[in-house]
Amino acid sequence: MRTMDLLTDAPEEPVSDPGPGVAPSRPARVRVLLAAALGPLVTGYTAVAAVLALIALTAGRAVFSDTGVLLAAGPGWLAAHQVRVAIGGHPLGMLPLLPTLGVVALAARTASGTARRLGCRSFREALPVLITITGAHALFGLVVALFAQGSPVTANPVAVFVVPGLLAAAASCAGIARSCGLPDVVEERLDPLALRGLRTGALSLAALVACGAAVFTVVTAVSWKTVADVYEPGFGTSFGLFLLSVLYLPNAVAAALSFVTGPGFSIGALDVGMFGYRGGAVPGVPLLGGLPEHHAGWWPALLVLPAAAGALAGWTLRKADAEPAQRIRAVAVAGAVVALGCVVLGTLSGGRLGDGPFDPVSVPVGVASVVAFCWIVIPGSFVAFFAGEHEPPAPPPEALEDNEAFQDADDVDTEEAFEAVEELEAAQASEEDEQFSAEDAEFEAEADAELGLDDPPGTGDAVTGGTETCGDVEPGEGDR
Repeated sequence: MRTMDLLTDAPEEPVSDPGPGVAPSRPARVRVLLAAALGPLVTGYTAVAAVLALIALTAGRAVFSDTGVLLAAGPGWLAAHQVRVAIGGHPLGMLPLLPTLGVVALAARTASGTARRLGCRSFREALPVLITITGAHALFGLVVALFAQGSPVTANPVAVFVVPGLLAAAASCAGIARSCGLPDVVEERLDPLALRGLRTGALSLAALVACGAAVFTVVTAVSWKTVADVYEPGFGTSFGLFLLSVLYLPNAVAAALSFVTGPGFSIGALDVGMFGYRGGAVPGVPLLGGLPEHHAGWWPALLVLPAAAGALAGWTLRKADAEPAQRIRAVAVAGAVVALGCVVLGTLSGGRLGDGPFDPVSVPVGVASVVAFCWIVIPGSFVAFFAGEHEPPAPPPEALEDNEAFQDADDVDTEEAFEAVEELEAAQASEEDEQFSAEDAEFEAEADAELGLDDPPGTGDAVTGGTETCGDVEPGEGDR
């Protein structure tokens, strides 16, 4: 009884952390939303300032200034959010992707934690979180642009407002969807086959990115002597080049992905493709130390990597549906996801690089997306079609009856089978004899009818009398 009271009675002290579905008070809600708005901004800005301060401290001839670092962190924050800037009138559109991945992860985590603290159970309830984080990033971009006026670094006022807001909105949607259980709702309402295709598409895109990263790693390792010669003796300069290479590492992987699938990439006049090569100047960065100096005939052998990724997609979807056409449709959905991912990666990995010989750095986004789609769909459809289930052709009715009659033939005794066959033959023979006898009787009756032998009853006497007068029998006296 005491245990039941402990389980059913309400606690006397209030709980500070509300459970799911319990809305906090209005002041607490305002505090949580304010923390969600300022948290990613302060953290991101501080990280950019720390990197710039580290570069300034390690540089040989640089003069460190707190104010200068804080002011320079503003354009760095814009660059981390993929806002194209201009330095002294020279455009800089090729921005590092590694800081962008960091700010996206930060915004997504903040949105997820805020939605849980507010007890949001649906996307509609978490909509204030999305609006708060998105609006804060957009407004902060405008503030940074205003403080950057008069400096050599400029940016488009529309871009500084729209681009950080869109990036924060996408990251916040991802975080809110995870915390509010939106994937489960989408899974219930979406076609299961299309959902399998989406998941396989994400897996295939990750496989292609891994292929690009593997090729880039091997090429850099093979050309390590060239990479080492790029570094300068001074620690500060070498550290700056190393840090620059790390920040642009995802860009290089995206370019390697485009090369592995076929289209390739270009840096100014330099054009590197699977089936073509055009030489040109290369920036003196360790990240690019593995770039080839001429075309090699074995490069097309690398196409086995995207083909293997497509075959993996088909193998993953081989059991998605019993009908081959439906499995191919799921492979097409996976190919569309990969094509969209290649468009995003190709767009973000390239851009303007001043007005010099290295401008621009680009990936043929349209061609790369179409080629990536084909690499997933063609091998994937082949594997999904032949490795999956196939319905056998419908047998003819006679064969179906035979199969049903003898489906247990292995369990039948041989002697009993012979006896049953003999009985069946005997029965058929008796039926044939009866049929033949009936036909003979009918034939005799028809023959008698035609010959006039088929007389009605009573004609037997006439026949007898007739026979008495035949031959040598003499008539009686009375007849005479």
